[in-house]
Amino acid sequence: MLERISAGELPAKPHTVFRTAAGERTYEECLTRGGFEGPYSILYHLHRPHEAMPVETTAGFPVPVGGAAEAGADLRRRRFHCLGLPGPRRDAGGRGADATPLDGRVPLLFNGDVVIGFVQATRAASTYFVNADADELFFIWRGGGTLRSVFGALPFRQGDYVCVPKGTIHRFMPDAALAQAWLSIECKRGLDLPRHYRNGAGQLRMDAPYGHRDFRHPRLEAIGAADGPRDILVKRGDRFFGFRSPHDPLDVVGWDGAVYPFAFPILSFSPRVGQVHLPPSVHATFEAGGALICSFVPRPLDFHPAANPCPYPHASVDVDEVLFYANDGFASRPGVGGGSLSLHPAGIPHGPHPGAYELAPGGTHTGELAVMLDCSAPLTSTVAARSIEDPDYHQSFAEAR
Repeated sequence: MLERISAGELPAKPHTVFRTAAGERTYEECLTRGGFEGPYSILYHLHRPHEAMPVETTAGFPVPVGGAAEAGADLRRRRFHCLGLPGPRRDAGGRGADATPLDGRVPLLFNGDVVIGFVQATRAASTYFVNADADELFFIWRGGGTLRSVFGALPFRQGDYVCVPKGTIHRFMPDAALAQAWLSIECKRGLDLPRHYRNGAGQLRMDAPYGHRDFRHPRLEAIGAADGPRDILVKRGDRFFGFRSPHDPLDVVGWDGAVYPFAFPILSFSPRVGQVHLPPSVHATFEAGGALICSFVPRPLDFHPAANPCPYPHASVDVDEVLFYANDGFASRPGVGGGSLSLHPAGIPHGPHPGAYELAPGGTHTGELAVMLDCSAPLTSTVAARSIEDPDYHQSFAEAR
């Protein structure tokens, strides 16, 4: 929820009869949060938005299931090679991918608040999708395309975060010319910007690490004639339900409000630096219920004459820390390249690999790029995650370098 914006044709007052300039009657839909107490958006459709009827479906993506040995698993630091997951299949000519953003999505770590997964896809699904369980945040590590929703068309590209609010009818349209690899985060208790970045009027403060202009909104006029799928897949209670509409549900002629998808480039995050090493919380980008999502971007290092710019070993006894590496620019952890996902659970300290902390003084800049989550509840790994786990990762912190 960023700010109130509007698009397309709107009546002068909500909840009144409204006809378009062409004389077509519209049907108002209110998308609300917190019942009717939170942020909301109002959309105006050319058809009644509640005419879809149930149909049978086998579509969807895997829901989290813990590894068979998870209950007796050792407490240790873990690393997962996301690119080790099966990718989209192609024919001999490099064409004909058969994975969509739905069936190409694999959950890896989860608790009651968040589900962290990885997506590989090269074509759009044949249905629209609604996640009625969670706000969704994607980090586009590789690829790009367009998100089409009732709010309009939102182009996205490599390095973007893309947020899709809970309950939004949408369809990801990946660019078929690009290899797609996205980090996915289901935020079951909602997603927002950190409150301390806003002033009393709700505006982003001038000392926040980003401004309103950094966020991209959907463009309603980019949709054009609505002629898309009629089927809608809805996820509710970790189950999938099919519906069929007599018309394309992307028939909105206007909307306004504070709930809508948005894109934010990770490199638009303005990092803070200090005389000595600052805690990861200064990199906070989004707040989710039970999790803080942070962005590590290239930046100057600490400037005290005796500063050690390498992260200090620490024991965060109240959170499980997850780090998705978007490049291999981490001096604190050599050998961990882009596409890796690490889990450092509460209860045991973690920090730089051997030698990194001792040799760190003297550096002036870091080129690291990563997404971090601090999760309040313990995370469980799925069977898929355990199939791509590095068995030597915990031991690597004790080996001589």
